[in-house]
Amino acid sequence: QVQLVESGGGLVQAGGSLRLSCVASTRTFNIYTMAWFRQAPGKEREFVASNSWSGGRSYYGDSAEGRFTISRDMSKKTVYLQMDSLKPEDTAVYYCAAADYRIETPTANEINYWGQGTQVTVSS
Repeated sequence: QVQLVESGGGLVQAGGSLRLSCVASTRTFNIYTMAWFRQAPGKEREFVASNSWSGGRSYYGDSAEGRFTISRDMSKKTVYLQMDSLKPEDTAVYYCAAADYRIETPTANEINYWGQGTQVTVSS
């Protein structure tokens, strides 16, 4: 069983930055892909970014490309999402996600494990 715990959400003004963190707790570390999704009220859960624990190329959704950066610290079993140049339309609940197989840009249906979510609110 894998548990994912996010932190770092909050209220920020447009143009500001936030860094989200997600710690993975598991007895047998069999996660291949880590990702971030977000869901705004009334909208579907949207892919934001992904990377594998072994490193390599990161992948980003259109809304995140050029502004967000996913990274990970394997020694801490932690994945981060650095969000810069935030916009009011980035307001959403952000979810940490993991898959126990390698996938570049997962859909929500392809995710095996979810965190509880952390609220990000960007004011104009």
